[in-house]
Amino acid sequence: MGASGIPEEPHRRRIGEGGLNLKPSGRTPAAASLEQRAGEQTVGQASVADAVFTCRDVNVFYGSKHALRSVSIDVARRQVLAMIGPSGCGKSTFLRCLNRMNDTIPGARVTGSIHLDKTDIHDKRQDVVQLRARVGMVFQKPNPFPKSIYDNVAYGPRIHGMSRSRADLDEIVCTSLQRAGLWDEVKDRLNRPGTGLSGGQQQRLCIARAIAVQPEVILMDEPCSALDPVATARVEDLIEQLRASYAIVIVTHSMQQAARVSQRTAYFHMGSLIEVGETDRVFTNPRHRLTEDYITGRFG
Repeated sequence: MGASGIPEEPHRRRIGEGGLNLKPSGRTPAAASLEQRAGEQTVGQASVADAVFTCRDVNVFYGSKHALRSVSIDVARRQVLAMIGPSGCGKSTFLRCLNRMNDTIPGARVTGSIHLDKTDIHDKRQDVVQLRARVGMVFQKPNPFPKSIYDNVAYGPRIHGMSRSRADLDEIVCTSLQRAGLWDEVKDRLNRPGTGLSGGQQQRLCIARAIAVQPEVILMDEPCSALDPVATARVEDLIEQLRASYAIVIVTHSMQQAARVSQRTAYFHMGSLIEVGETDRVFTNPRHRLTEDYITGRFG
């Protein structure tokens, strides 16, 4: 048990440690079609004791297309939930539900219930700007504002009135950059454009920008897909550090990354949540044939 009361864990796993279950099994057979799976229960434990997000029967429609089907899952505090699955399976669609980014897509419609700390995020009284401050987002491609490094991080605290003075703002910027592991690299050039940083530095700048407004949850949509292995390792180490303070939901196409950084893993397929559970269990003893086929490379 660490000083903060959070159980200490062994060092972050690396590629090649543990391995995946390659044995055929008698687990739940794959259904022949998506229609046959309609109403099928998700395999595994979708609920958690200390949930920051509680999602039940979430459906997403893009016009007449039913993109996400009856997804029910909780997001635990101070844990990383990794969402995996083939392209187009609905994992990024679900991620965007958590801070109502789907509201920006014409023709998109979301049904079901999503509660953040027991508050319905679709309540008419919910301020979407405040919701997105509580639920930060880091995108696939680093997207720093065309502003200085300082102003990138200071932007959110300014618009949300979080600082009373320049000294307060300086403290927020410094602390956020330190927590993002970027301070030592940029402290002497805070007035230079954020777009002038390397790709990995830009992504950590975007993480600093997200945590500057003190969110409860950080959403990451394939945050390392555009980064080299060294920059990827730094972001993964940062995720491990940040989960002591935040709930993190990450979409990734890298099963090795999901195994390294997450405590729970959810597998999506054709718009449905097929299986969810502790990461070690999902990767070494998947209970659904579709999950096993995906993690062993039979498709995807």
